[in-house]
Amino acid sequence: MRTQRVLYSGTGVIYPCELERCPSCDEGMQTAYTSKYKTVQTLHEVLRIGQRTKRCVNPECTVCAEIWGSMQWRQIAPAGCTYGYDVIAQIGWQRQTLQQPFALIHSTLQPEVRISEAQVRVLYHERYLPLLACHERQQLGELERVAQQVGLLLTLDGLAPEGGEPQLWIVRELRSGMTLRSGWMSQQDQTAFVNFLRPIAERGWRIRAVLSDKQSALLPAVAEVFPDVPHAFCQVHYLQNVALPLAEADEALKVRVRQEIRESLGEWIRQEKGEQPGVLTVTGVLPSPMQAERVDFPTTTQENIMTLRDSLVQDLCRRIRYLLTLKARPPFRLAGLEMVAHLTDIEHCLERLITHHATPVLLTLHHALQPILHSIQATYQLLCEAAEWLKKIADLLEPDSKPSRSGQQVRQELFAFLLHVQATRSADPFLRKTCDAILKTTRNYAPGLFHCYDIPDLPRTNNDRESEFRNLHRRLLRTTGQKGLSRRILQREGAWELIPHPASLPATIEAVSHVIPHDFHLERLRLLFHRHRFLFHTRSARQAQTQLLRLEQRWLALPTDTS
Repeated sequence: MRTQRVLYSGTGVIYPCELERCPSCDEGMQTAYTSKYKTVQTLHEVLRIGQRTKRCVNPECTVCAEIWGSMQWRQIAPAGCTYGYDVIAQIGWQRQTLQQPFALIHSTLQPEVRISEAQVRVLYHERYLPLLACHERQQLGELERVAQQVGLLLTLDGLAPEGGEPQLWIVRELRSGMTLRSGWMSQQDQTAFVNFLRPIAERGWRIRAVLSDKQSALLPAVAEVFPDVPHAFCQVHYLQNVALPLAEADEALKVRVRQEIRESLGEWIRQEKGEQPGVLTVTGVLPSPMQAERVDFPTTTQENIMTLRDSLVQDLCRRIRYLLTLKARPPFRLAGLEMVAHLTDIEHCLERLITHHATPVLLTLHHALQPILHSIQATYQLLCEAAEWLKKIADLLEPDSKPSRSGQQVRQELFAFLLHVQATRSADPFLRKTCDAILKTTRNYAPGLFHCYDIPDLPRTNNDRESEFRNLHRRLLRTTGQKGLSRRILQREGAWELIPHPASLPATIEAVSHVIPHDFHLERLRLLFHRHRFLFHTRSARQAQTQLLRLEQRWLALPTDTS
């Protein structure tokens, strides 16, 4: 249902063009025409506004035919839009900063502005996001100043694609935080990366360094587009790659321990006491029966002692059950090693409990855990030694709490440690294989692993870009409440959603109201062109049939091929 907007605002205001002299020939200006009134809703009032345009009086002027409008009229609302920039900025601010769904934004605006929820969506997607991109583009002068004074530090990363769709990539300048390129790539080969990065190189800016992950196709592309520019690699990804052999062995250890414990203790750790078998705590109109907590200390009867012992044993079983669910996060959070270490603590706890008072359940738990942990001790010790290598490598790369070092010095320290490990730990096959893999990965990463120590302000990791993707995921999930819808928004508008917004609502209103109309028009076309790619991405049979019918009608309207 269309929202009724019968608005009365009294007498209209005509804003004249502010130019007195022609910007090209410095001749006088004359009135070209006076526009009709249009009604604009702002957050505070309803306006009827028009503009008196001007043109150059000199017929020989190169811009004689150009019509110059009123700047003040233009900064109230976009052309062709009856909502003010403050309304558009308010929608964007509530959506991106306050992370509110469109229904809540609509209910917030409705007392002040006559608007439908559908129109709130349209203003956000088709007005606010393009305006934000245009505002970012207006900072080009600042970017050029940074390039001339100190040079640019570029960081780039891509978001893993969903279901074979194009991959979203972003290039930011680290010092200014501005977005140079943000868009989708249907391929991730060298040619595609060259085409993606070349518009940056064509500006002729001074590039101090490029930071990225170590994608195989990205390396030659950066070398081709930015020759002689240092290409730094993310040290976190390096550590994750050198941890792969250890992570695989750790996962095998975790699976083995978990399987053996479930086979021997599954009956005990799965048991939970409840009001009825299989039913735990229940609330509602008919909740679980609960006894009021006693204020006085309970009498130490034999029944109370047995109940307390059962409760403590139940807690131990819950702890074991939880440890079997641990997930690994390499390079340092290794679930297998963590599981064995915590299970060893439980074994020692069981020994102390049994010494004080042995019960059949405690004996069962101890007799089942002890042989399992004993059988994997040799593997556990080897994995612990390899894990210490990773910690030492991370410590060597860490610049904090150490004297200032050059990249060459860090390189020498790292390879000296790895060669020492290789020479002293060659007896065991697993350690030898792990050390060889670490050394090979380090040599592959070495060309870009140490630039951060020589180039000021160049970070050691590319995690900021990945955190931007994660934060965008969280924001979209919070505002939509649907994982599937969040993925679809990323594919349709992710490049615009990644563009940073001003720090306050007044700054946002100021930014979007000073966008050049021509740039805004082109940006809207750019957004609509990309969204058109998803025209047939629908599961609605009726909508799909309508779209196919329209396609067929357009096809039949074309002239037949007579060749």
